[in-house]
Amino acid sequence: QMADPFLYNTGERSHYGCLGHEVQIDYLKAYVCRPSFSTDKAVIVVHDVFGWQFPDIRYIVDLIAGHGYITICPDFFKGTKPWTSTDHWADFPDWMKNHDPIKVDREADVVLKYLKEQCGAKKIGIVGFSWGGMAVHHLMLKNPQLAAGVSLYGRIVRDSEERYRLLNPTFFIFGEKDHTISLDQVFLLEDKLKQYCKVPYKIKVYPGQVHGFAQLKPEDMKPEDKPYIEEARRDMIDWIKMFV
Repeated sequence: QMADPFLYNTGERSHYGCLGHEVQIDYLKAYVCRPSFSTDKAVIVVHDVFGWQFPDIRYIVDLIAGHGYITICPDFFKGTKPWTSTDHWADFPDWMKNHDPIKVDREADVVLKYLKEQCGAKKIGIVGFSWGGMAVHHLMLKNPQLAAGVSLYGRIVRDSEERYRLLNPTFFIFGEKDHTISLDQVFLLEDKLKQYCKVPYKIKVYPGQVHGFAQLKPEDMKPEDKPYIEEARRDMIDWIKMFV
């Protein structure tokens, strides 16, 4: 049996009171959090398989907004049911067929338009986790409007040189103990980016970390993982600050 892709132990999660609010953008619902001061910089957050309402992802949106960005997490599943921890793993491949992380261009355009026209955003970055990490990798190859991207443990699939011609600076974050992404894949990615990529990029592997490590809320972290989780988040924010 293949290792469960993307699925990490969601365990008992603590309740999270969000700081932002929900909006309707064209045909998409989205969660938005704004910083306390006005800014023309924005970040799109792409959720994982658990969807745009998952507390961990909203926590990340609020965290990024706290650093001075209009931050938005649209429902990239367009109202369809996200994966839940009680779903059966056998159904996952079928669910994935209808939730392809590479088919996000239209949604990205809708959100970019909203950020520019309704929020006055002039520079926009993107951050994605797991399923969303794959979406970010794809969008950084296709959409020049995105000034910078951070892809957190997005599986690396469909190998072709087109996968490495990034349009703008992109940072790839991985956990050393991720059961869905082998270190061989990470080294291959590094190799290929050296060959084909013309813009700044960075790859970093965090010791001992498993899939999904970086979006845990503080009260859900294990003490031994906490320094790596906090470091990954700092690195993510620093990358965004450098280019957005």
